[in-house]
Amino acid sequence: MSTHRKLSRRTVLRGLGTAVALPWLEAMAPAAALAGSASKAAPPLRMAFLYVPNGVHLPDWTPATEGAGFALPPTLQPLAPFQDQLLVLSGLSQDAGFAHGDGAGDHARALASFLTGAHPRKTDGANIKAGISVDQLAAQQVGRTTRLPSLELGCDRGAQSGNCDSGYSCAYSSNISWSSASTPVAKEINPRLVFDRLFSNGVPGEQGVSRARRERYRASILDFVTEDARQLRHRLGRTDGRKVDEYLSSIREIERRIQTASLDNQPDAPDYPTPEGIPPDFQSHARLLADLMVLAFQGDLTRVSTFMLANEGSNRSYKEIGVPDGHHNLSHHGGDPEKHRKLAQINTFHIEQLAYLLSKLQAVREGDGTLLDNLMLVYGSGIGDGNRHNHNDLPVLLIGSGGGTIQSGRHIQYAKNTPMNNLFLSMLDRMGAGVDSLGDSRGRLWGLEG
Repeated sequence: MSTHRKLSRRTVLRGLGTAVALPWLEAMAPAAALAGSASKAAPPLRMAFLYVPNGVHLPDWTPATEGAGFALPPTLQPLAPFQDQLLVLSGLSQDAGFAHGDGAGDHARALASFLTGAHPRKTDGANIKAGISVDQLAAQQVGRTTRLPSLELGCDRGAQSGNCDSGYSCAYSSNISWSSASTPVAKEINPRLVFDRLFSNGVPGEQGVSRARRERYRASILDFVTEDARQLRHRLGRTDGRKVDEYLSSIREIERRIQTASLDNQPDAPDYPTPEGIPPDFQSHARLLADLMVLAFQGDLTRVSTFMLANEGSNRSYKEIGVPDGHHNLSHHGGDPEKHRKLAQINTFHIEQLAYLLSKLQAVREGDGTLLDNLMLVYGSGIGDGNRHNHNDLPVLLIGSGGGTIQSGRHIQYAKNTPMNNLFLSMLDRMGAGVDSLGDSRGRLWGLEG
């Protein structure tokens, strides 16, 4: 063993306005075990959900064969380095996304029901109603042990009122996370504000002074914890010392990128409002938020997170990959091969951002495995095919080993209209936050263990 002294999992480097939690270290395992439970010596299990709007081009998404050793279809090719951590789950359905007499509004229903299993009330007024989402059910239990119960991220701002989809409130199209049937949890799109939330000590006066000094002297948030970091290194073995150095270097690199984004977004006209800290291009924005999610998991600041790559019904264009057309417009493809081709480009581009996140998760060592081993990550959409607006046969991936409880590297074809909520029940069980039912669930999802 390369550790010198036992270390509490809650050790934090502190300074003016600053609190930097530490990653999982070897020195923490024996201390946890002495607390009375050998299981506490293991790294914690995390849960994440990544959402893409407008469905996908399913012929380029669905593997041709079931079981292990399947050939990755074109859209999923960027995930080749992670195929052994991948479950492609075909045949899952979110029944609450269908109209059930409410007429048009499939995009709003797709997102509002995706993690809640609840059919949203059709209203564009203040009386919105969906249901508590699976991430928040988990946060109610495991969130008690972390600084942040959950972390909600996204690339698109979203209105919380008004009519965004055929009489449905914009709140339904903009929020994936719900803490109660009437309370969506707003996402944060500004990496700078996310960074401050992760590494500030919560003392308002000190936070303001710390930020002012950093901006005045172009300093790092790490400059305020130098003395704590120096003392910590004397207590660590070589392996843990290297891990802490790498972690702090990652924090500093992300901080620099946020500062660069703030400079890149300086407007030509002084009165032109531009959010500081948001990169000007989609890929840089998405990857910066992904890096912040990894840091939040690595420092055990939270064990539950959601990330919306775009709001449901988004008509964002992707000129950077040669697709100037709006995504939503293309999703109404009408069988046009050229629109199919462009949709496949967008779908693959989104998967490339997922692959970036997975590479960062896999690079973080925890015990005998990686952060990716100690995670359950769902990637998908609440619409199957954008032209049909269907909410069955959804494109769903489950990634990560779930702390060794999931046998990955397979394509599983479930019976038609198998409730997606069965998957969520199985995930909640693994998080120690089990519930009896969610939406139209009919039990736990079979086959995850192999």
